[in-house]
Order: sequence, then structure tokens, then C-alpha cells
Amino acid sequence: QVQLVESGGGVVQAGASLRLSCAASGRAFSNYAVGWFRQAPGLERELVAAISWSGRDTYYPDSMKGRFTISREYASNTVYLQIDNLQPEDTAVYYCAAEYVRSHGYYYTDAADFRSWGQGTQVTVSS
Repeated sequence: QVQLVESGGGVVQAGASLRLSCAASGRAFSNYAVGWFRQAPGLERELVAAISWSGRDTYYPDSMKGRFTISREYASNTVYLQIDNLQPEDTAVYYCAAEYVRSHGYYYTDAADFRSWGQGTQVTVSS
């Protein structure tokens, strides 16, 4: 499995942007699909975005389309989540997760399919 470390969270005002990073180590990251999830207090963990091994295929739930952008940079073994126009309801712990795939175009969208998880990074948005 890969080891994942998230960073980039913080306390921001509504309307601000953040770029979260998910750095991988331990194994070649290029064979892994990655997902970003978030969990707010008292709520279920939910998918924010997913990206394939190749980086060319991405998925956003309908509720996440428009303000979230997932991307990956192979040179640094990092997957990013850009969040624009942050709102108080975006306040949550954001996690990245990775899982091995055999197809460069495949990605997972269910948290149960991912075996490698980071520790999370807190995003707090004030109004």
C-alpha cells in the first residue's frame, strides 16, 4: 500500500480558495486511482472527487460540480484538490484515499473500495 499525507487545510473566510495536497510515498503512485472525501461532524463521509491512474478521467458527484477540481502531478507523487469560493458548509476534515487499479482509465467512487487513507486535513470556513 501507499502512505498518504494530506496538507493545505486551514481556517479561511467564505469566498476564499484553498488547494489541498495529497502526497504519496511507499510505492509507485502511478498505478493508483485516488479519491478525495470529506467528513463534517455528525455526517457521513462523502466523496468530493475521484481521479484515474492516468489523470485524464475524473469524477465529481453532482453536488460537488463547479467549485472542486482534482488533478495529479506524477513528478511529485501528489494529487491536488482545488476548492474555490469556499462556503461554511464546506467545513470538514478532508481525506485522500488511494487504491491500486489495473486500468489507466479506471477510478473508484465508493469509500469502501479504497484501502489506503491519509490522516486528513481540517478545512474551516467562517461566514
